Amino acid sequence: MQHKVIDTNDVVIRFAGDSGDGMQLTGSLFADMSAIYGNGLSTFPDYPAEIRAPHGTVSGVSGFQVHIGSDKVNTPGDYCDMLVAMNPAALKANAKWCKPTAMVLVDEDAFDEAGMTKAGFKTENPFEELHIEDRTLIIAPITTLTIESLKESGLDQKAILKCKNMFTLGMACFIYSRPLEYIYQYLEKKFSKKHPEVIAPNKKVLNDGFNYAANIQAIPNTYTVEPSPKQKGTYRNITGNQATAWGLLAASEKSGLPLFCGSYPITPATGILEELAIHKNLGAKTVQAEDEIAGVCTAIGAAFAGNLAVTTTSGPGLSLKSEALGLAVMTELPLVVVDVQRAGPSTGIPTKTEQTDLNQALYGRNGECPMAIVAAHSPAHCFDAAFQAAKIALEHMTPVMLLSEGFLGNGSEPWLIPSMADYPAINPPFATEIPEDGKFKPFQRDPETLVRKWAVPGQKGFEHRVGGLEKNHNGVLSSDPANHELMCAEREEKIQRIANFIPELEVNGAKSGKLLVVGWGGTYGHILSAVDEVRKEGVEVSFAHFDFVKPLPKNTTEVFSAFDKILVCELNSGQFAAYLRNIYPDMNFLQCNKVQGQPFLVQEIVESIKKSL
Repeated sequence: MQHKVIDTNDVVIRFAGDSGDGMQLTGSLFADMSAIYGNGLSTFPDYPAEIRAPHGTVSGVSGFQVHIGSDKVNTPGDYCDMLVAMNPAALKANAKWCKPTAMVLVDEDAFDEAGMTKAGFKTENPFEELHIEDRTLIIAPITTLTIESLKESGLDQKAILKCKNMFTLGMACFIYSRPLEYIYQYLEKKFSKKHPEVIAPNKKVLNDGFNYAANIQAIPNTYTVEPSPKQKGTYRNITGNQATAWGLLAASEKSGLPLFCGSYPITPATGILEELAIHKNLGAKTVQAEDEIAGVCTAIGAAFAGNLAVTTTSGPGLSLKSEALGLAVMTELPLVVVDVQRAGPSTGIPTKTEQTDLNQALYGRNGECPMAIVAAHSPAHCFDAAFQAAKIALEHMTPVMLLSEGFLGNGSEPWLIPSMADYPAINPPFATEIPEDGKFKPFQRDPETLVRKWAVPGQKGFEHRVGGLEKNHNGVLSSDPANHELMCAEREEKIQRIANFIPELEVNGAKSGKLLVVGWGGTYGHILSAVDEVRKEGVEVSFAHFDFVKPLPKNTTEVFSAFDKILVCELNSGQFAAYLRNIYPDMNFLQCNKVQGQPFLVQEIVESIKKSL
């Protein structure tokens, strides 16, 4: 068999194994290395939902999918070109994602009788049982080879077995022509202070895995994926949670206000709190509160005191925060509420992604309680979305809900590090002039924006009260029916007027036609890829994506009215579609929905587009 080196535009690799097999680290290193190499990139970590699922079972499988390309990559990929399965359960859980041409790399040592039984296989040949015997199978004794590689390292048996993932990563680097230097640098940086003794063994086993792959006959071809053309600048691979934290820090810098985050840890939002906590040098203050309610209440107090106030959570935590969010709306204080959505209801499937909190974001508070809603559409876009959410909150004196998703928060892509000089200033409406009568009126409004002034404690002459009870424009408690209706209407209208300060809705493709495909949040890349695919088949279809959910961009009516049908794609049962139908009852909305705790497959949207036409 003659070995071939094949140039390809893109490849998808899925690493899978038990929770302790290091698949998240393996995938992250492969992704970071590819980002530094210059490839387009999208990743999808897929964690088990159970904290301690039984070892070797399908429910305990942890996965990490990496899609690299020589052009921009919009999704982690539907199906993989290579599956790395460290045990039988990982093979059983992920075989369905293999392309017909895929390579399958398994650790032969894990496929013993006990492992096969735990995974639920009924025959002795797992490849035939899963109908993947026609794939390129690479059956390697990875555990044995790792032990042999490190037998003189001085590490104990447990530590040696933890290095299996590095041997596997070395094999993957050979197959896809990845340089090892970045991983060497990572190992030195991570372990040089506390565990320098593991640096050399990990380098050795990584290199041995690379060389083993180079010398066996089971790998017919290797592949090269050239770097993608990019705008000049400095790039890094970034997760959505990191980008969200940094966008908030950027808003703090541009507003001149200290950042305060009061939160309670919850999957998959905890990474934002953790990231902010390490940036005290940038003026960030963080409080890990005793519960969700305390977290949001500390943030509201920080907003009253003049901070850029933030609270972070996921769906169940957002439910707990709902009463306090009503207080933030009533007091008209700036607050950024980040909801990294996960599969519900209740605890649901906490490590899986969905878009099922939209109705809660729109309506999940008592009374007429309007709140602006911004949605991030990719891991890197989380930076701009967080910056925009903070800018709206501070300049319009309102809580703003920033909707992210587990898919975005944990996923990553290359990010062009921006210059802060390119970002606009943030100008909160601070109260600076005492009225002629000497009494500050906290709910008197700017006639253009309906925004009230922000007077922080300690300003002489600006003493006032805000709280949960309804007040009139002068800040005096009022139960007058007409005043209550007026204040409710003004708070809603204030949110709607934000549309004058956000970008208009852009249409990708023809500005009129038979079908407009619409999405919001993390469906962006999958819809864009699906639209591109049907266009290649000669089907004319347009695409518009909403980064601003409430208020909608002010040209939305104009855009919608130019199309016969509007197909709304979302990872729920139709919440955004229902919201749009309520606003535009005479328009023809169709739906493409999925509620499986997983992102769309591009092919699912392609089929829905064709069906709609």
